[in-house]
Amino acid sequence: MIPRIVFVFSVILAGGVSACRPGSAAESPEVKARAAEVKKRIAEASADSAGETPVAKWLLPAQLREVSGLARLPDGRLLAHNDERSRVFVIDPMTGVITKKFTVGSKTMTADFEAIAVSGADIYLLVSNGDVYQFREGDEDEVVPFTKHDTGLGKECEFESLEVEPRTGAFILACKNISKKSERNQIRIYRWLRRAGGAAAVSMINVPLAEAIGTNDWKQLSPSDIAIDPRTGNYVLVAGPEKALIEITAQGELVGARPIPGDPQQTEGVVITPDGLLILADEAVSRDADITIYPWRGLGSSTAPPVPADTTTTASPPDSSNRNSTGDRF
Repeated sequence: MIPRIVFVFSVILAGGVSACRPGSAAESPEVKARAAEVKKRIAEASADSAGETPVAKWLLPAQLREVSGLARLPDGRLLAHNDERSRVFVIDPMTGVITKKFTVGSKTMTADFEAIAVSGADIYLLVSNGDVYQFREGDEDEVVPFTKHDTGLGKECEFESLEVEPRTGAFILACKNISKKSERNQIRIYRWLRRAGGAAAVSMINVPLAEAIGTNDWKQLSPSDIAIDPRTGNYVLVAGPEKALIEITAQGELVGARPIPGDPQQTEGVVITPDGLLILADEAVSRDADITIYPWRGLGSSTAPPVPADTTTTASPPDSSNRNSTGDRF
């Protein structure tokens, strides 16, 4: 039987789906009704300029109690994974149905997996020490091979955030904890680009912590995931412990920061969709883990104007002349 996610409108819980065969759930009347209602809510969300009202909330099963990462495939399906295991779950965000699951490497492989990202047909799992596992989507219960990339950044930071720059394939990694205490007064984001036959090109941007916190009641910021807004190229970070949402340009300028909307538990995954949705994954703390969908307008007036949904604006590489960036340190 394929695990299902329970459908919740605001705080109202509806029953699960009883279909068991692969594909049958998506064809059931109840699931079709779910999809129609979510699409209706998305269409109506344009009136919610603050982005505070959720379009939908899906309660996750026990296998994803410690959900640690969230990513979006090009066709709109979501990928989620649990901490410590290399099992990946594929989720339909419009219906809240887990359509399949597959495993990377082996069913016994464990590591401190903290984030997942997608670039075309390639999928990437991040380990907290900066190692990245590259693989392709598998069939139901398939075990897929992987290629491992050592970024060499584990000595610099502990990581829980990974995104892939669309145009170049560079890894974008936000530090959760910076190793050097003297440098912990900033948000640090690395850009790591593989070079054929040579050392990787590594650069970083730093945003002053005090600037990012502003008037918010946070003592520090510990990024737990990062997404690239496909309409602007801006970096959108969540910090689970602080329940914070931060938007930064690819050049290191702060766009805005505010508390995560709703009543988050500990947000561990973030996705921004081309049609303007903010999708958040929260691990279980005092209730079931969940995925919540909000309308997304960006966090400040400096956000670049939207481009058509079928066009991707790519984040520019960090500029070494910018006050917040440095280039090729390694």
